[in-house]
Amino acid sequence: MSEQPIDGITAVTVAGAEPAPGPAEGAPALGLGASVPPADAAAKTTGVYPYTADLWAEGLLWAAVLRAPHPRARIRGIDTSEAAALPGVRAVVTHLDVGGTPPGDRPPLAADEVRYHGEPVAAVAADHPETARLAAAAIAVEYEVLPPVTDPEKVFEAEPLHPDGNIIRHIPLRHGDPHMNGEIVVEGVYRIGRQDPAPIGAEAGLAVPRPDGGVEVYTGSTDPHGDRDRLAACLGLEQEQVKVYVTGVPGAFGDREDLGFELPLALLAIRTASPVKLAATREESFLGHPHRHPTMLRYWHHADREGKLVKVEAQLLMDAGAYADGSAEALAAAVSFAAGPYRVPNAVVDGWAVRTNNPPSGHLRGEGALQVCAAYEGQMDKLAARLGLDPAEVRARNVLSTGDPLPTGQAVTCPAPVAELLRAVRESPLPPPPDEDWVLPGGPDGAADPGAVRRGVGYALGMVHMLGAEGADEVSTATVKVEGSVATVLCAAVETGQGFATLARQIVQEVLGVEEVHVAPVDTDQPPAGPGLRGRNTWVSGGAVERAAKMVRTQLLQPLAATFGMSAELLTIADGKITSYDGVLSTTVAEALEGKELWATAQCRPHPTEPLNAAGQGDAFVGLAFAAVRAVVDVDVELGSVRVVEMAIAQDVGRILNPAQLRARIEAGVTQGVGTALMEHLRVARGVVRRPDFADYALPTALDVPEIRIVKLLEERDVVAPFGAKAAGAAPVVVSPAAVAAAVRAATGRPVNRLPIRPQSAVVTAGQAGAAGAAGAMPGPAGVPA
Repeated sequence: MSEQPIDGITAVTVAGAEPAPGPAEGAPALGLGASVPPADAAAKTTGVYPYTADLWAEGLLWAAVLRAPHPRARIRGIDTSEAAALPGVRAVVTHLDVGGTPPGDRPPLAADEVRYHGEPVAAVAADHPETARLAAAAIAVEYEVLPPVTDPEKVFEAEPLHPDGNIIRHIPLRHGDPHMNGEIVVEGVYRIGRQDPAPIGAEAGLAVPRPDGGVEVYTGSTDPHGDRDRLAACLGLEQEQVKVYVTGVPGAFGDREDLGFELPLALLAIRTASPVKLAATREESFLGHPHRHPTMLRYWHHADREGKLVKVEAQLLMDAGAYADGSAEALAAAVSFAAGPYRVPNAVVDGWAVRTNNPPSGHLRGEGALQVCAAYEGQMDKLAARLGLDPAEVRARNVLSTGDPLPTGQAVTCPAPVAELLRAVRESPLPPPPDEDWVLPGGPDGAADPGAVRRGVGYALGMVHMLGAEGADEVSTATVKVEGSVATVLCAAVETGQGFATLARQIVQEVLGVEEVHVAPVDTDQPPAGPGLRGRNTWVSGGAVERAAKMVRTQLLQPLAATFGMSAELLTIADGKITSYDGVLSTTVAEALEGKELWATAQCRPHPTEPLNAAGQGDAFVGLAFAAVRAVVDVDVELGSVRVVEMAIAQDVGRILNPAQLRARIEAGVTQGVGTALMEHLRVARGVVRRPDFADYALPTALDVPEIRIVKLLEERDVVAPFGAKAAGAAPVVVSPAAVAAAVRAATGRPVNRLPIRPQSAVVTAGQAGAAGAAGAMPGPAGVPA
């Protein structure tokens, strides 16, 4: 074994690790379209990849954070004297040590009031992790416990839970004629639970003081420049005094937004003048990071007797938890996509994101889009049942296509092959019935009675946006350097498992014909690239890498072209060779680069968008991606247990850049969607998280993952996107839960209006058969304005 120094920080690695496996025989080995394996694949699969929790520094101290035991309470006093007096304790910090003005509405350490269970209150640095935890527990906080408001329906009439009020945002969308009604009306109420991102590795960080009074933070950030700016503001420092290094990210499905450990680390490092490390426990991770927004949705779908949609009405209520974070953006997506990928001439949608004393909600794959997909697809099933039509046929009669407007008034200018995607999954062969009892619901040791098992087939269509919306300035900068026959990419886009580092290598290989390409580690000395979510790295950062590589290509080819009196555009690079159109010039890339050092920096900025106006109208999105899923399930209607037999998916991908990587992204997304549909639910009772661990929070295992068949990958390039590619990971997550719910609906005849699906929702008793399609009977949100 050996140690790798990182500016005085070390990470344990193993020398001589086997290289990652190469591409399949006969496939292109390099460039776009090849299944290039990740450079870090061997290190990760053998367990020697250095994550933040593996870092070490000389003179290291350990930190621990004291978190609030109440979802709502006033802080009457904090006594740190006993903690500070413990042997080995070097420092204790509270909100009084926060020297700057925190941005946003969330204090990094609670000051006058705690607003959710697990909110950070104080932090300790000590010479041993157990000493730090004992000292944190010794901090005496005098709380005046207040009654928490945990029902989002009640916040409209509740006292203010935050100085900024209880309503974070209200979007009233009006499209077409709001008074238009259809001959057929179906109604439903749907509830989506609280899903945790459940990353493989819990949060960890290391902070090192700088001689200028600043600090360096090593962490698995997905938005290093955003973290740097927030840390600098909280610490009262200049941005140049704070540097964030991105270390190995152990899983991320959105932002890792919790500053509840990064700021205490930085404060403690500055206070002690020593490196300070914190590795969160799984419980702390569950309490600290944001979750998917629990949402209540009430819908009315109006249609004519042919099943054509006339109007969609909806009320959406999203629980943001104690602070705003990314809730305004999630609500915009939910309201904008509330009717799904269907033509809807008229729409009346009201959406609210509200504060409660529940755990915080934030960015998580498909935020907003997933919640409404489950609801509008439930409505399409009800409409089909009411009309006596096949559920897939009702969808086919209403699908969106290129040129159609969204309910926001924005025209869909990108490829929108929804009809073709639906047709692909609809025509795909169905799996055979089970031939052995052990594959019935419940698994090998299940108690399913074969006579009580029914099979259901369900369909779902969905859409996601790929970049920030409503005027967000989506920009990324990249530098490509070539020295000899080795290229290096510098870009602050974070590799979170979505494959950006591999894509950057492929782009340079494609443009320059250089085989050996390295992607430099990310830190905030590089220009910003934005947060690594919604697949934006493929579009924005990938576009910046491509432009920089093309500028280097011009630097390389122009002198050669001038020698032969021709334009550089007449030269091509392929298979490591530079060739002119007429064959007069032919040389290798390596020969042309010998003795040269070339570099270029470029930016990519998609066309601007605009905020939704007072009626929810506006061109708020840059690009859209679509998917169709057909789920096949077996349900024991006596026990309510569900086994997903198969998920068939067809997806709009624009262009396949890395076939193996794309397949892995889609399969992972479908798996995460199955977890959302059947098991993933963070239990919260009156604001208190119950059993925040993997013993209680169930995730899909290998036995839970169904056969995933990718029946069609539609390559219809988006002309405004670099390479014409679309985001791949979020759409399967959005659509899969709705498809599973539709299949359970088909098997049981039950409404199935909650995610995750509870066993009692899939049990069929006398008189319940054929209940699918019945209008929801639950009342609308109490206190919600008309």
